[in-house]
Amino acid sequence: MPVPAQVTASATLAADEALARRRQAGEQVLSMASGEIGLPVPEGMRVWLAEAAHEGAYGSVAGGAPLREAAAGYWQRRGLAADPELVVAGPGSKPLLFALLMAVGGDVVIPRPSWVSYAAQARLVGARAIDVPVLPGQGGVPDPDRLRQAVGAARAAGRDPRAVVVTVPDNPTGTVASPDTVRRLGEVARELDLFVISDEIYCDLVFDPATPVVSPAVFAPERTVVTTGLTKNLAVGGWRTGVARLPDSLAGRELRTRLVAVASQIWSSPPAPIQAAAARAFAEPPEITAYVVAARRLHATVARAVAERFTASGALLAPVVATCYLYPDFEPLRDRLALAHGVRTGDELARLFTDRYGVGVLPASAFGESPEPLRLRAATSRLYGDTDEQRAAALATADPLGLPWIRAAVDRIHDVLTDLVHPTDVHPSDAPVASDRPRSRA
Repeated sequence: MPVPAQVTASATLAADEALARRRQAGEQVLSMASGEIGLPVPEGMRVWLAEAAHEGAYGSVAGGAPLREAAAGYWQRRGLAADPELVVAGPGSKPLLFALLMAVGGDVVIPRPSWVSYAAQARLVGARAIDVPVLPGQGGVPDPDRLRQAVGAARAAGRDPRAVVVTVPDNPTGTVASPDTVRRLGEVARELDLFVISDEIYCDLVFDPATPVVSPAVFAPERTVVTTGLTKNLAVGGWRTGVARLPDSLAGRELRTRLVAVASQIWSSPPAPIQAAAARAFAEPPEITAYVVAARRLHATVARAVAERFTASGALLAPVVATCYLYPDFEPLRDRLALAHGVRTGDELARLFTDRYGVGVLPASAFGESPEPLRLRAATSRLYGDTDEQRAAALATADPLGLPWIRAAVDRIHDVLTDLVHPTDVHPSDAPVASDRPRSRA
């Protein structure tokens, strides 16, 4: 009898649920574990969804023509040629990524660190995830030279890697791989005959328009699949809608056929009312464009403010140029954290943040790293308010840090980091003894 794949619950969702239980019990908690975008649904989308509520039929497996045409236009405005016939929609980009792994087959290369579900999805489809480190400050894309080595070693060992998954911009690090790194990735993918699955759901959340963000589809168009959705730029995670752009090549068209076959057996078709609203959003009328601009400004302001608190505490942090994610490294504070708190691993550090301070963060191990590095992923997207009124105000203001609830959250993070480094209730006589084991160099 086949043994089920050993997959744990999504670290981000599990952390959110645990924090929600503590909040319901009356505890004061600060949720920085998941990338849920804490903003109100754009008003126009609410109207569009209501207008389509009568649509109850299944529809096309790949998604209706209006949605596929709108998504193709979305990519075309960003410099990527897109044929609506090669666009496939699904109930969220996450199911699309899973279905793509099934359709491609074989093993898959993923960056280290990478989003929590890539490796788990590989296991669910019976594949092996081969993790390859990223270059410093260029999260989301495996180091192309080490990618070549890893694939060569895997194939020599009898494995069958067929795809590499990348994230541009990146979750968990909030960074963007350079155009040169992406170019070299495309060259290696072509050399090794790999599909590139490029998760670009954060592409609208790059803070500075001057920051170069290039899709692998520019350099390897015949083998790159691009996925995106409305979860991050428009804060509609609960609506579950995503789209994939398949490459215009023989391999791409064959992959589309397999992908649609998989979709037909899993979700039949994307929800019709959601498709109708998503099609109008992907067309980017002025109110949607204005919403994204405001959201991007808010993310940039708050993420940078929190990043300053982490670096001021002594943590290392690559400049955050996109998304709402920070990936601080507390290695410079290793001896101090061991002495003051008995913390010697990233897992222990994350538990300290949660248990002692009520601040939900995730350890680097949730993103494919070993437990030893003192790295965390912290998301700032839940700091914008507890009510729709507060979140709407955060979106509308030019000075989000001037809002009392956002200022209180940022101040709370400052206080936590201050106590973490200079605890007020630990004395030399009862401080834990630091471990003698060698420090990780990862």
